[in-house]
Amino acid sequence: MNIRGIQPQDNPAIEQIIRESLIEFGGNREGLAWADSSLHSLYEFYNEEGKAYWILEDGGEIVGGCGIASFADSNEVCELQKMYLSKKARGSGGALKLLETALEFAKIHYDKCYLETLQDMQAANRFYKKHGFESLDAPLAGSEHFACDAWYMKDLSVTRN
Repeated sequence: MNIRGIQPQDNPAIEQIIRESLIEFGGNREGLAWADSSLHSLYEFYNEEGKAYWILEDGGEIVGGCGIASFADSNEVCELQKMYLSKKARGSGGALKLLETALEFAKIHYDKCYLETLQDMQAANRFYKKHGFESLDAPLAGSEHFACDAWYMKDLSVTRN
């Protein structure tokens, strides 16, 4: 498996993976990534200072991706965004590679990393907890994904070199 930065031609493939995953977990509704206006143009959205999106490939095929961007225009808190893998890539170790890549970038720019997800995505929730994200009782102020029901934060300052 290979990780690389997103390119403009990757937009349709990663959008399809995200949409298929959201349908699978009942997330194809308002208040979730499904309704994000940038979902069809992730390259353009993440092509700015303090933002990045990575693509996970397997044998040249796009099988997943994830991004980091400022949370609610904060200089201290970023958000792990749109981390989705195709069914065939789950359990392959690709999620960990994506997370490690994203957090390496995040800790250069931010002090904390926030994420929102759904309780129904049980494997994802276990994964985030296993890798140092602490569960929050409520979303951070400024959240755009009002339909999420699981929120996590990771302190990046303790992992800086």
